[in-house]
Amino acid sequence: MSSHILDNSTGEPAPSVSVTLEKMNVDNSWTKVSTQITDKDGRIGNFLPYDQNNDGVYKLVFHIQSYFDSKKLQTFYPFIEIVFRIKGNKHFHVPLTVSPYGYSTYK
Repeated sequence: MSSHILDNSTGEPAPSVSVTLEKMNVDNSWTKVSTQITDKDGRIGNFLPYDQNNDGVYKLVFHIQSYFDSKKLQTFYPFIEIVFRIKGNKHFHVPLTVSPYGYSTYK
């Protein structure tokens, strides 16, 4: 499972953003799986191994406030959560496009 962030306001990747992956438990609580930092290209390529069954509901928490702070920009979103379901052991990529006052994702 991988992700990346593109800043729509600049057309550039968003480096140095902390992103946390969590998995939903049977009781609907969340367990942290991993926290990683986007590279210079705004990418994280290794949240989950591709060769095992990762069935479940997950969420990515993009801690975007510090990124916009570093650009001396205010943002409406201090963090962004994207919840999604994984079935099987295929590669899943969850990208985020962001600007100070909006965001979008797709599969």
